[in-house]
This record gives sequence, C-alpha cells and structure tokens, in this order.
Amino acid sequence: MKPVRVLVVEDDAAIRRLLHTALTRSGYQVIEAADARAALASLSIDKPEAVLLDLGLPDRDGLELVPLIKAAGVALIVVSARGETDQKVAALDLGADDYVIKPFDSEELHARLRTALRHRLAATSQSSRVVLGDVAIDLSARLVTRGGEEVHLTPKEYGMIAELARHPGRVITHAQLLRAVWGPGHEHDVEYLRVAARGIRRKLEADPATPMLLRNEPGVGYRLAG
Repeated sequence: MKPVRVLVVEDDAAIRRLLHTALTRSGYQVIEAADARAALASLSIDKPEAVLLDLGLPDRDGLELVPLIKAAGVALIVVSARGETDQKVAALDLGADDYVIKPFDSEELHARLRTALRHRLAATSQSSRVVLGDVAIDLSARLVTRGGEEVHLTPKEYGMIAELARHPGRVITHAQLLRAVWGPGHEHDVEYLRVAARGIRRKLEADPATPMLLRNEPGVGYRLAG
C-alpha cells in the first residue's frame, strides 16, 4: 500500500523540517514547498492527498490558495500563526478542512490530519464519478470522457466542470465558481466563466448553441443537468 502523500507548504525551513520528520515517522510521504508557486506546481505534478498550508507565504497570501487547493480534491489543513477569528472563518469558508494555530502540538496535528483524510475518502467514495448522458466526470482521476473517449479540457474548464460535478443538478453561483477556480478577488469576473463555459460546451455538448449539459441560470450561476 502506497503511503499517503502530504504536501507541506511553509516558508520557514525549521518548521518544514519539523513537519517532515514528524510526518515521515508516521508513515507519510512528504513533499515540501516554500512558496505559493512551488505549492501549485507540486499540487499538479505530485498530486498529494493532503496539504498542510501556511498562510504567510512570501509570494502570495495563503488564503488565495485555499480554493485552488480544494479544487484538486485534497484534504487541506491550514497551519498558521494567524490566530484571529476572521482569518479562521475566512479559511474555513473558502474550503479548508481544519485550522491549526502555531505553535502546534504534533499529536493534535496528526489527529486532525487523519480526520481530514477520512472525510476526503468518504466524499470521494460517494461522488468520485458523475455520469450525465454520454459524459463521465471522474473527479478522483481528474478525467472527463465523452462517449468513452477522453476530452482534453483546459485547467480552468476542468476546474469549473469539476466544481459543478461535485453538486450535480445544483446551481452554483458565479461568485462561488470564481472563488473555487480562479481564487478570491475574482468574484466579479463573470466573463471568465463565460469563456470557460463556451469551451466546455464546444467539447462536451451535442449542440453547443443549445446546451443540455451545462446550463446557465441568468444572473445567478451554472449547473450540470443530466
């Protein structure tokens, strides 16, 4: 059985070493990133099952990464020195599974990580594959097929349809989609959604001009319909 891969995103080398040692002793495979850019690259290349995220990164506020990381379907625990309630609420509202304040107790962090991984496994087993007509969306494999053939979507197109597939039939607002796929600060950039929606429909709809799969709720958001 392969060890669970955990990505540690932390700019403080001493804390990275501490977490690396503790997690490795517990049987995890640890990947390290010292800034946001390296974290996003590792998320795509190494495909971790869990992420421990510091918010005080040198190149980007860690809160901006929360929806981007959660869009990949991983367990996410924020590990930060920011103890203010508004920071905790913001991280959890954006999708973080838990929030641990530095300095932390290693055993407590391990327990919270195990809990987050259990929740991820339960969610994946319940809704990892969504089938709508001849279109199948496999969230665990990050794979979209139509008529049994793989469809190549751009990262933003995939992010949008994956977020909708997690709630099939439910309307997801423009702001929710933009936060989840493009990150905080883009809640009003609705044109981004229109561009991604056009690409998705062109690749997945029988008639892109009369979409049956990706439905628009004017002024509200989008939903996936079977």
